Amino acid sequence: MLAIIGGSGLTQLANLAVERREVVRTPYGEPSGPLTFGRICNQPAVFIARHGYGHTIPPHEVNYRANVWALKQANATSIVSIASVGGIRADLGPGQIVIPHQIIDYTWGRKATFHEGGDMAVVHIDFTQPYDPQLRQVLLEAARDAGQDVIDGGVYAAMQGPRLETAAEIDRIERDGADIVGMTGMPEAALARELELPYAALNVVANHAAGRGDSKLGIQFATLEDILCETMVRVRRIIEMICLEGK
Repeated sequence: MLAIIGGSGLTQLANLAVERREVVRTPYGEPSGPLTFGRICNQPAVFIARHGYGHTIPPHEVNYRANVWALKQANATSIVSIASVGGIRADLGPGQIVIPHQIIDYTWGRKATFHEGGDMAVVHIDFTQPYDPQLRQVLLEAARDAGQDVIDGGVYAAMQGPRLETAAEIDRIERDGADIVGMTGMPEAALARELELPYAALNVVANHAAGRGDSKLGIQFATLEDILCETMVRVRRIIEMICLEGK
């Protein structure tokens, strides 16, 4: 069963034929909200809004462990993460969809492993390729078959938030090799790897990053909502195609 984690701009999945909502308890506390179970193109799917269904949970306070654990407990077989990002690279402007292949983690203080405390043994995961290669390919093929242009590959910089970055910080992470910047990609991806859940992302570029393009002097917040609404329609078509093709 496909699991979808929705971020900013996607607190509900319009093409999910809802069958039930379930409040889930985990050993790591409460998830961001109830799990929403249903079908997309007659295929079972489960959805959770990362920031809560009223978008009330800031990125550094999301209970990533509870969210991922709850999806595993619900028998999800893979996770597609949907999140908005800022575009650093010149060709990654508002409205682009990126399927990233790498992560640089700048977050701190977040619960980043299930294996800590008490007599639990430390577990080291291989994170050379943070996004599952096969699931990335499924997303790329689904986008192509749905007629949706996406960018194949990009380095995602996971920042602490909730504030946006300074222009100097964007300069720094660009020198580090980042192409896009967000706040929720970690530790979510690593936690999915610990539970052996294939994980990949569809990142929607909502704005130019600080100091870039029309954000040279400041982020243009007035345009963000329209861009996210328009681009999330394309994201939903890609998700539908995954389900249509039964992948």
